[in-house]
Amino acid sequence: MEKPPKPEITPASRVFAALKDLGVRHEIIDCNPELSDTRVFCEQYGYSLEHSVNVIIAVGKSEPRQFVACVLLATSRLDINHCVRQRMGVRRVSFASPEETQRITDMEIGGVTAFGLPQSLPLWVDHRVMKPKFIILGGGSRSIKLKISPDVFQLIDNTTIVEDLASIPG
Repeated sequence: MEKPPKPEITPASRVFAALKDLGVRHEIIDCNPELSDTRVFCEQYGYSLEHSVNVIIAVGKSEPRQFVACVLLATSRLDINHCVRQRMGVRRVSFASPEETQRITDMEIGGVTAFGLPQSLPLWVDHRVMKPKFIILGGGSRSIKLKISPDVFQLIDNTTIVEDLASIPG
């Protein structure tokens, strides 16, 4: 008798397993992968940018290279040259390339989320992310978004809430 194939472990399945382990309520929002970029998603599906969150991977340029996942509101800009650089303790820092992001997270840009990431990857959350009643962020693939309380970040071990990780453009 032939054994049934093992289910494929996808980034989204790791995300859902992590959410199940955290025991938090969340809503899954299916979206067209072509419309997953934050601004386009919000316009197409009727969500506010003030509730939308981006997860951006930053990389320190010195050896050994170090990475950090930064969580910030879509209405803000990551303070990569000051806050991130200083917190990492490096001379130079930049945004990880799409290829580096996918290698580190196993997720494509437009679907990167804070859940199901490697435990060794620090997760820094801008303090403003904690203020809305709910946030919308990637679900591990370009075809899924998650609606969840920002309080979830209080439950993730490698998370640090950072004052002014991002700034609001003037």
